[in-house]
Amino acid sequence: MSDAAQPTAAEVRAAADAVKTALDRHLQAVERRTGDDDPAVYDAFNALAAAAEVYDELLYDRYDEVTPFEIPSAEDSLPPYAGPEEPHAVSVLIRRDYAVAEPARLLAQAERLADLDPEGHEGEALPTGGAGVHAALGVVFGEYEADEIASRHHEFGLEEGDSTLWVSAAEELPEPGEWLRAPFDEVDPAMVVCRFDVSSVFDEDDDMADEAEEDAEEDADGAAPGRA
Repeated sequence: MSDAAQPTAAEVRAAADAVKTALDRHLQAVERRTGDDDPAVYDAFNALAAAAEVYDELLYDRYDEVTPFEIPSAEDSLPPYAGPEEPHAVSVLIRRDYAVAEPARLLAQAERLADLDPEGHEGEALPTGGAGVHAALGVVFGEYEADEIASRHHEFGLEEGDSTLWVSAAEELPEPGEWLRAPFDEVDPAMVVCRFDVSSVFDEDDDMADEAEEDAEEDADGAAPGRA
């Protein structure tokens, strides 16, 4: 970053003061909270996160230093829960991504299933090539539960990508067949009780944190006396 574009020391100081103010407001909101999902706490949390992010960026631009804060991105967070306190039903929404890493292995598994149950897979031709992979996926996912495929994905020539599981509350179960045509179109984030995400990006973040910690330890070991 050029010197002309750098923030001034006064701007960094003002950003630090804004963090202090936001921190006080967040604590006040927590102390006065009216329930587990108090919107005032949620708003104060977002204000604190925004102030900390601005300060972190200015501090780095001006002094090439960072803070220990980890700022959650807005798209990764959920709004406060607004569903019933005692849900009578829940919807479990799962997404798992896979890469077809070994098409030959997938085809072999599908052909084996077709040989074991020729009547159950009658008319499902499994030649090599893209059309064969398409048909093989139908055979394999039609035979096994999604959880079993997740635990045995290597056997089917699949490579795991990101996955997420959302538990969404409901007052009552929908009518049979009500949402089957568009099962994921009406998900209300405010009704999500909890979510569980799995991604390699989390492992990369952990690795980067470990490397930073190791670098810091090496710098401390090699620092001059009185400067560690």
